[in-house]
Amino acid sequence: MTPLFPRLLLATGNQGKLVELTRILEAGQVKVELVSLAEFPGAPDVRETGATFAENALLKARAMAEFTGLPAVADDSGLCVDALNGMPGVLSARWSGKHGDDAANLWLVLGQLADVPDERRGAHFACTAALVLPSGREHLTEGIVQGRLIHEPRGENGFGYDPIFVPDAAELTRLPDGLASPGLTTAQMSPEAKDRISHRGKALRALAPIIAAVVNSDSVTDR
Repeated sequence: MTPLFPRLLLATGNQGKLVELTRILEAGQVKVELVSLAEFPGAPDVRETGATFAENALLKARAMAEFTGLPAVADDSGLCVDALNGMPGVLSARWSGKHGDDAANLWLVLGQLADVPDERRGAHFACTAALVLPSGREHLTEGIVQGRLIHEPRGENGFGYDPIFVPDAAELTRLPDGLASPGLTTAQMSPEAKDRISHRGKALRALAPIIAAVVNSDSVTDR
């Protein structure tokens, strides 16, 4: 049976990302049926071997568009620290040597910044989102949130480096009054506040109108 709307694959097994993109697409009135990798057993495990966020996002989106025959969205993101010349960057999830060890990664960064004064602890989270269509057309968007790193973790709501990242006050101007106060880490913010200013949220919101414009016109059919 032909789907009511074109199908769009989010190339991740992360349920939180699926919920976030669903919310963004609905807010933008983008008419697609969003599906995840859970519907495609045997999907390849794509290694993130790129030197940039864009390269890694494209690696994943290209592989999944080819495997499924669907337009695919993927993203890559990380923390870029000024005093570490932009690192850990694409190595953020495995900075300590083991992929996904959030605590070890966080404490390694803090150790490397132990003697760095507050005025040189600038950092930003960056995300690149990629849309790859079965026809071969590709689109990239980027989201960045500027801030600084504190000396000790604060907050329980976030993950990764959230407990040591404080967004710049200028980032908070995107929020309704009272939703977040200056000086909070992203791990101390509510999920709603964090979503509004997050690097991933910015990248995906920028991608939404592109999805609306090209997915429906690309004559996508299921394999």
